Amino acid sequence: MKTKVLSLIVMFVFGTFMVFASDKTEKFEVKGNCGMCEKRIEKAALSVDGVSKADWDKETKKLEVVFDNTKTDIHKVHMAVAKVGHDTKMHKAKDEVYNELPGCCKYDRTEAKHDSHAGHKH
Repeated sequence: MKTKVLSLIVMFVFGTFMVFASDKTEKFEVKGNCGMCEKRIEKAALSVDGVSKADWDKETKKLEVVFDNTKTDIHKVHMAVAKVGHDTKMHKAKDEVYNELPGCCKYDRTEAKHDSHAGHKH
């Protein structure tokens, strides 16, 4: 009887731990400019199965996502955002998708090129 009760307690504790351990919050930079960008970025992040929250701040250019790391990973969120035209550190949007963005949403893409020359003296 003691073994049965003990195993039930262990299963309960382990099951509870698994529920809490699966949610992860990450924050990363996403290029964009305006409220239309915000809606597009957040919608793309939320379209990834396992993402429960997406909040992009146009002032800081940071996207905060909460996701179930048993269903998805941060790379899939970066890919979904890049797929709709917004660059991240991990994935760059395709030029043809970026070029289709409305004028107010076209952010400066030259920064990534400057980074590759950082530290080089000309």
